[in-house]
Amino acid sequence: MFRVLPFTTTVHPCAITAPRLVVKMSAMATKNAGRTVESLVVKPPAHPTYDLKGVIQLALSEDAGDLGDVSCKATIPVELESEAYFIAKEDGIVAGIALAEMIFAEVDPSLKVEWFIKDGDKVHKGLKFGKVQGKAHNIVIAERVVLNFMQRMSGIATLTKAMADAAHPAYILETRKTAPGLRLVDKWAVLIGGGKNHRMGLFDMVMIKDNHISAAGGVSKALESVDQYLEQNKLQMGVEVETRTLAEVHEVLEYAAQTKTSLTRIMLDNMVIPLSNGDVEVSMLKEAVDLIKGRFETEASGNVTLETVHAIGQTGVTYISSGALTHSVKALDISLKIDTELALEVGRRTKRA
Repeated sequence: MFRVLPFTTTVHPCAITAPRLVVKMSAMATKNAGRTVESLVVKPPAHPTYDLKGVIQLALSEDAGDLGDVSCKATIPVELESEAYFIAKEDGIVAGIALAEMIFAEVDPSLKVEWFIKDGDKVHKGLKFGKVQGKAHNIVIAERVVLNFMQRMSGIATLTKAMADAAHPAYILETRKTAPGLRLVDKWAVLIGGGKNHRMGLFDMVMIKDNHISAAGGVSKALESVDQYLEQNKLQMGVEVETRTLAEVHEVLEYAAQTKTSLTRIMLDNMVIPLSNGDVEVSMLKEAVDLIKGRFETEASGNVTLETVHAIGQTGVTYISSGALTHSVKALDISLKIDTELALEVGRRTKRA
């Protein structure tokens, strides 16, 4: 069971809604529009302090300001009932369905949401893949916040799926290069797209990077300090060290052979060399993986693109991390329309449906 942390705020200024709802979502299913929908097929990653409900409310408040939706108030009768359909404007992987349900519930718990697909499914341009029914006023209020989250998450999931497929048998990871405040949402989208999560933050894994190594006086000294710190504080967690040369890989392996260490993973940073023809040279990375011989997990980082990830994945490396999954995301074009026939007509005219 995934429970969103409680968050105290005022009711959304423009919504016609029941008292504030504390959203609880089952990992199995939710019921909407008279049928069971597998909306939460991929659980969000765990985080000890992240308040997803608070993030939703902040997004709604950002939109509403101090007056609420003046356009809705001016044009849409309060009691008007309607239905609107989600339409994919391009091919891709959909993500954010479960989050969209939470947003609709926050605006108006009486809205009924029905999906024809689930998170992680493929959509094609022009496909109607879900609908929401209820007060038109509240559907339109929720529309942009729902789409902002879904489009970003679907863009991340689409690229993740493509890179994960190309990287096989290696696993694809994102990094901490996420939108501030949207860390959990971005990493959730990676899971929906078939990737795996790297550390959530600074708290759940020791990651010894170049600046730590320089400040500590070298790779071995940094590892020794980490081992002492974890033992003194009775902490157990993954430990990763960044290496930039084969000499540093040798140093890490020598230290591990002589000392009981908490080290679990070795990052092989920028050992993929881009070539002028757009290809990459991976022999250095392959040599590093062969040196390690499976004694530790390995992670390739640097010069990872959709074009290069297949060659990197064939070197025997365990993981491939890519900041581009989240820091350079291209949103997937999705719309939510009450008049779907007109929307599709316009879409065909603009080649977006």
